[in-house]
Amino acid sequence: MAPKRPSGGEPAWLDHEREYTDDVVGDDTLGKMFEASADRNQARLAQRYKGGVYDRSLVAEGVVDAAPRGDYAALSYSEMRDVVHNLAAGFRDLGLTAGDRVGIFGDTRMEWAQADFGILQAGGVVTTVYAESSPNQVQYLLDDPGATGVVVENADLLDRVLEVEDDLDLEFVVVMDETSLYDARDDVLTLGELHERGAEVFDADDHAAWLDDRSPEDLASLIYTSGTTGKPKGVELTHRNLRANVNQCRKRMGPRPDKPADMPALTAGSETLSFLPLAHVFERTAGHFLAFASGATVGYAESPDTVADDIQTLSPTTVTSVPRIYERIYDSMREQAGDGTKRRIFEWSVDVAREYARTDSPGPVLRAKRKTADRLVFSNVREKMGGNIEFFVSGGGSLSKDLAELFNGMGLDIMEGYGLTETAPVVSVNPLEDPRPGTLGIPLVDVETRVDDSELSDDQKRRARGDIGELQVKGPNVTRGYWERPDATERAFTDDGFLKTGDIVEVTDDGYLVFHERLKQILVLSTGKNVAPGPIEDAFATSDRVDQVMVIGDSRKFVSALVVPSFEAIEKWADRYDVDLPDDEAAICEHQRVRAFVQTVVDEVNEDLEKEEQIKKFRLVPEEWTAENDMMTPSLKKKRRNILERYQGEVDQIYADAEKEKAQAQSDD
Repeated sequence: MAPKRPSGGEPAWLDHEREYTDDVVGDDTLGKMFEASADRNQARLAQRYKGGVYDRSLVAEGVVDAAPRGDYAALSYSEMRDVVHNLAAGFRDLGLTAGDRVGIFGDTRMEWAQADFGILQAGGVVTTVYAESSPNQVQYLLDDPGATGVVVENADLLDRVLEVEDDLDLEFVVVMDETSLYDARDDVLTLGELHERGAEVFDADDHAAWLDDRSPEDLASLIYTSGTTGKPKGVELTHRNLRANVNQCRKRMGPRPDKPADMPALTAGSETLSFLPLAHVFERTAGHFLAFASGATVGYAESPDTVADDIQTLSPTTVTSVPRIYERIYDSMREQAGDGTKRRIFEWSVDVAREYARTDSPGPVLRAKRKTADRLVFSNVREKMGGNIEFFVSGGGSLSKDLAELFNGMGLDIMEGYGLTETAPVVSVNPLEDPRPGTLGIPLVDVETRVDDSELSDDQKRRARGDIGELQVKGPNVTRGYWERPDATERAFTDDGFLKTGDIVEVTDDGYLVFHERLKQILVLSTGKNVAPGPIEDAFATSDRVDQVMVIGDSRKFVSALVVPSFEAIEKWADRYDVDLPDDEAAICEHQRVRAFVQTVVDEVNEDLEKEEQIKKFRLVPEEWTAENDMMTPSLKKKRRNILERYQGEVDQIYADAEKEKAQAQSDD
């Protein structure tokens, strides 16, 4: 069946969105985009950075002032531009030429952003590495793109790079923090030293020539994402891809004249808090490129764990985050409510917020209830978030509709969106004009979408109220393909050039997207992390205690698993250790000593996995998965959807038990 395109009525504001333009919207490169914004916003604050967190080499070299311990200092756009210019000149002096790939390996912080623009303005291509990457992962993520250099955060990450440097062709390593461990090496220097080197050789005409030398069609960044095999693929994002997504988001979130005067918008007066990984395209576009293009102020949290404190200190107007953070905020609210009367008031207020969010025209009684709930609960919550939040943005995982309604009802609107690394990343986001919890919003301007229902069952199509199928997208923000992976690139696109997202969505009559499930096997945790289940499951292949395993965790807080144990091995173990087992296999699966018997294998597998991949909980199930019971294909591949539907109750119980354990631990404290 041919793919279907969304049909039905279209909101009036979409026409205004298409026609809107301003100084932020453009078709230049990212380097020129930043340059133009710095010109427009010279005196405005660009970055706010916290003291007492890092031993910043830029401070040691006198480039920026030290921030008070536990408090923030700031750089204006003019000052940030000077840093970026000198870093660009420094990279050029190190030998970087147009098109060279340079890695950035570190947590989100002020220097990450400066290095990013410095590399881009020097003509380089930024390839990103997550701070938690192991030496083996670092080796792959720098070797595959042929990186000539890398910017690392500190001595610890430097050591991880040097551990595998014999397998790389690095010409230089730059360290953000102050370090003297490798002073004898000419190819290792601090960011402060790089800045000093660049300041000595900076020439305005040369700098202008570097900017002019780059085209919007040139590669800007490689961002690696896990495939179905777990082997990362480098997504090629050009300057045009990322610049187009900035334009698209600006048209949706910017200060269009058709918007009511009291409606929030992303402007030069906006302030945001950045804490998601800049190595991921979500934060890099939404909290970095878009923010700086708009002339906003970007403050950097000390870490994701200090967001609650930092958001109070910085009082941002908007924050970009993943569902897990909103879940944590709710958990914190519930914990602080305590027990007794306060807890009952909190639960009542939560119900009021959700009812208010679900009601198009609240009556006088509901308005009165909300006013009371606001006085007792909501106003305190907003104050703890700095008191200035105008809206949140959520992406990188599926947000609970109930949670979105709760926040919206409290006056803390969450605009949920959808995107992929391959789309730079935003495909759709809820509009401030008409946010709808439980949806992914409407596709952005110039993003063409359609759904392909060819792989859906008749039952799935019948249950849907609108067009449903795998979402396919085309637009200026869509990648041209994967780095040196022509076969993977070909598989990712349809014959007529649409990217196959691997996600099943439903399209409402007026164009909102509703997420259903993934066609691909990649799990997206509610933290935004991507986990490939195949390699984890393969690690059990030689175990004598486990027959089958399916890893789960899509839109959940952590990875868990359904496990079919080897009953033969269990019987042998029970005989050897004189363990009295029930006759029923289902009862055997509930036996605590049997669970401990299998837990040993799970622990062994976890030792070789990255933290986010580790199986935190599992459930033993007695039924073998076969082609006969429709849990496997004829070629003996798991029918994951069928298995999940069969054991949905068990899966829900895994996560419910985890929440109970967490609540119990908190009450014990």
